[in-house]
Amino acid sequence: MTLNLHRALCLWAGALTFALLVIIPLGLWVRALGVLITVACVAWAWVLLGRRVAQRRALVSSVDNRLLPAAAFRHPVVLVCGDGQDGLFGRVPAEQMALRVTEQGCYIRVPSLEQLLAFTDGILALRPSWGGQLSVMFTVNPGAHSDGAVLAGQVRAFSHQLSLVRKRGIALPLLLVSYLQTSQGENPWFTWVNDRTDVLVRDAGACVSLDQWQQHSADSSVQSARMHAGVQLNSLVAWLHAAVLPYLATRRSPGLATVCAVRLVPALPCAAQGNLWRQWLCSRVALTDRRSASKDAVLPFPDSLLNLLPLGPLRTPVQRASVAALWLFALAAAVALASSAWQNTLLVRQVSDDLRRYSAIPQPTQREQKEFLWREEAVTILRQDAQRLDAYYRHGAPPAFGLGLYRAERLRAPLLAVLAAHVEPAPAAAPVRIAKPVLLDSLSLFATGSAQLKPGSTKILIKALVDIKAQPGWLIVIAGHTDATGDPQNNLRLSHARAAAVHAWMQQMGGIPDSCFAVQGFGASQPITDNDTEAGRAANRRVDIRLVPEAGACALSTAGPDRQPPVASSDI
Repeated sequence: MTLNLHRALCLWAGALTFALLVIIPLGLWVRALGVLITVACVAWAWVLLGRRVAQRRALVSSVDNRLLPAAAFRHPVVLVCGDGQDGLFGRVPAEQMALRVTEQGCYIRVPSLEQLLAFTDGILALRPSWGGQLSVMFTVNPGAHSDGAVLAGQVRAFSHQLSLVRKRGIALPLLLVSYLQTSQGENPWFTWVNDRTDVLVRDAGACVSLDQWQQHSADSSVQSARMHAGVQLNSLVAWLHAAVLPYLATRRSPGLATVCAVRLVPALPCAAQGNLWRQWLCSRVALTDRRSASKDAVLPFPDSLLNLLPLGPLRTPVQRASVAALWLFALAAAVALASSAWQNTLLVRQVSDDLRRYSAIPQPTQREQKEFLWREEAVTILRQDAQRLDAYYRHGAPPAFGLGLYRAERLRAPLLAVLAAHVEPAPAAAPVRIAKPVLLDSLSLFATGSAQLKPGSTKILIKALVDIKAQPGWLIVIAGHTDATGDPQNNLRLSHARAAAVHAWMQQMGGIPDSCFAVQGFGASQPITDNDTEAGRAANRRVDIRLVPEAGACALSTAGPDRQPPVASSDI
């Protein structure tokens, strides 16, 4: 993909992250931190992509854009590295790009194994749509090496470079090719795939097994030559399995070799003295191959084998960017849906638990103060839940509960029904407060045996009247008491007469309705102390004034002025 498409994907990922920060319920500081981190990551990716493209452009200088096929080229593009490159591309300087285009594909020379990653990046920078067409051809000729350890190191280096390319997300299938010098006139390709041991012969568009190929010709000389080629082939395949393939299939990249191919050629462009192939033959059959190399030898390209290399999906950069954008959107949508589903589950669980808690508390009585508080607390929580669900019903569920997953609407009606059926408990009656009675000494108000107020009693009565008017609306009970001396009936009438005298004065002086008074005479029936002493008898001779709360006690009287106050007890 181009730089602009990569940066567009970065912006798209940042926008999706911002949307998730809005949808997922987080604290204000957490959201602010998430926004800062997202902006920093997008800016870092923006700069990193720019630097990566600059590095690729520096690598592109080794790849001539004019020699490459057009971007619409849809055949395999093979990067060729390893042995025998002069025989494949001719003698071309290492700093110059070497390329070969055929009807089956395009071959591009990689001068050294360490440049495989650089060439891959350079070609993709010029042809971004070739990602699924790229493959690599690694040539290993046993006649070009004389040290097995050096060859093993080269194979490991190639395996490492191939692993680095594949980590970039590029499949880069591998075609392992080996050329062997022989005197045979026929030159088919012998191939096998991965770890399979059955060798197939591909000749003139046909694909047959090795046994069928050896027996196919009726000419005895041809059959003999093919038998000789089969022996050489089996020996070369055994050498490849022993000296090359174990170093390709490492722990990090198992099974790197996709297609293995062997071609018997009349001459090799270069051959080392005492090469590995001669060492192998000497150790196996005690024979020596003394054929010399030819500098002008030409090696054939494996055009007939390119159809064995798997091609990735042929997508344009815009299509690849669109697929990546869709995957990012799908990932963000999955996270948002999972968060919304979890938040809805928590909301339904919370409201349901609040309803069950309210139903589990029995209707309290006035004496059950603790249960009353629990029930009121539960009702308060239910009212808060109802307000929340009602707001969601009127204005829509917030993003944290939306996305089509809101499930708390079914609880709104039962919640409102519970609140409508809730009955507020009657308030507890306030305790009746009985004012402290006002005790008036009878000797201070009346003469002995008399019910007429003394002239000097006004001050005492005024003080008592002030205390009485400080509690308006209460019933004023005036009770007269005597000591135990004398006739009880006379004492009863005297106590009532004295209470009536105090009532008459208070009503006249205070303007208090008759309905606010109750006059009582108890005689000597309620002494407050012993009547055996003079001090005790003096204390028992008294007039008590008490204030008692009574509904409607002070309503204005509709009777005439001659109406008498109520009598609380029978005194005559």
